Amino acid sequence: MTHHAAHIRAFSESADFDFEIRSVLGASVEGAAEPGEVLAAVAGIRNGEHEAWFDAWKGLADRTVATASASAEAGHPVSAASAYLRASAYYGVAVNAASALADPDAMAPTFAKQEAAWRGFVTHTSTVVDDVTIPCGGGTLPGWFFRPAPAPEGATPPTLVAVNGSDGSRASLYAAAVAPALRRGYNVLVFDGPGQQSELFEKDVPFRPDWEHVLTPVFDTVARLDGVDAMRIAVYGISQGSYWVARALAFEDRFAAAITDPGLVDVSTSWTGHLPHGLLKLLDEGQVEKFDREMELGLKLSPETARTWRFRARPYGTRGYGETIQAVRQYSVADIAAEITTPLLILSPENEQFWPGQADRLAALTPGVSTVVRFTEAEGADGHCQPLGRTITAQRMFDWLDERLG
Repeated sequence: MTHHAAHIRAFSESADFDFEIRSVLGASVEGAAEPGEVLAAVAGIRNGEHEAWFDAWKGLADRTVATASASAEAGHPVSAASAYLRASAYYGVAVNAASALADPDAMAPTFAKQEAAWRGFVTHTSTVVDDVTIPCGGGTLPGWFFRPAPAPEGATPPTLVAVNGSDGSRASLYAAAVAPALRRGYNVLVFDGPGQQSELFEKDVPFRPDWEHVLTPVFDTVARLDGVDAMRIAVYGISQGSYWVARALAFEDRFAAAITDPGLVDVSTSWTGHLPHGLLKLLDEGQVEKFDREMELGLKLSPETARTWRFRARPYGTRGYGETIQAVRQYSVADIAAEITTPLLILSPENEQFWPGQADRLAALTPGVSTVVRFTEAEGADGHCQPLGRTITAQRMFDWLDERLG
């Protein structure tokens, strides 16, 4: 009997909306979404209807957080934790949606609600969660250390450090990495790095390319926590977090194993891939002002692209278009990946839309240490971070990790 692969029908005519819906639905396997309420909330929203898109997610999050509060007040912690987690994930989408609005004033208050919902989840979940403060570069980063159900006497569980992407919420990272790790008996640390979540929205701290200055202090902090075996700490990076992990690994060799989801070498290609060659040439020649003028003109004709640009450029803390591209071009491991000595699992989905071909490129740069695992359209696990294939993603990556961390 032959198996015919059919592409899963789009949930929205907008590629951006469709990807967001897929990512949220994928998180439902770990309780960070409910498919019915998500699909009902976004039904009928057309391409370009950014106000309606924001209102749908914020409205869904508001309703879900009301459910969570009512359950908490009535003494139902399991229901409360479940609804707070979903609400935090939905507010996360609303925050990203707010950044595409003409007036981004809704962003900060929506993020504050996302944070409150996350705290509600942490407070009511049956999992033991410790707040962790990570000293980093003269300041601190906030972290949350999740502990699995008690291990057998005398057994120390392995630990996973989970690194978020450029704009993912903590609730989405919980679904992608924390929940499946806890079930397999891992400790898990999640944290906000420079330019991510609270660091961006509350402290206005931008991204930085040199993540060895972030992951090394994170390792130092985690290795000192009670119940952590410093020889069995692994690191996982999702989406743009894959770049930050690969970059840090070139300088920091104490992690026992690492996973990039997907493989990522050069962040800038997703920015420059759509720009005309002549325009990039201006930048290469140092004609930044001329580049900015041409971009300004081009984006006037394409308000959709202008919205995407605003949203994606914000965490870099840059001013002009040229300055942003110059900044993003620093986010490459092409010249240092050969320094990586950590066993590395590189996830590679078919139809990767943001960084196509980069998983194999990273593997080619790290031949002695890396293993590529592929995800296909036929198994419903294609596209960036295989959003609708998270159960098989967890199975493949944790089976690999288990064998390395024992």
